[in-house]
Amino acid sequence: MDEQLLLKRITVDLKIFGGKPIIRGRRLAVEHILGMLAAGDTIDNILEGYPWLENEDIQACLIYARRLVGHERIEVLPSVEVV
Repeated sequence: MDEQLLLKRITVDLKIFGGKPIIRGRRLAVEHILGMLAAGDTIDNILEGYPWLENEDIQACLIYARRLVGHERIEVLPSVEVV
């Protein structure tokens, strides 16, 4: 499925979680799905826990996260010796 189409599943509503990205306007934040995946939950386990959730929603969360980190840059600062 096209990434742009998948990303339409990620929405922002200032009335829900203070405007954090959520899945299809529901009260489930992208960060929550990413946290579950990072903790070792399987996609099947997550889908079982949220019957309305679809595999494409999880894909959309991963694409959203990849795009966010794709814009991050780490600047290495020179170390300063403190005397």
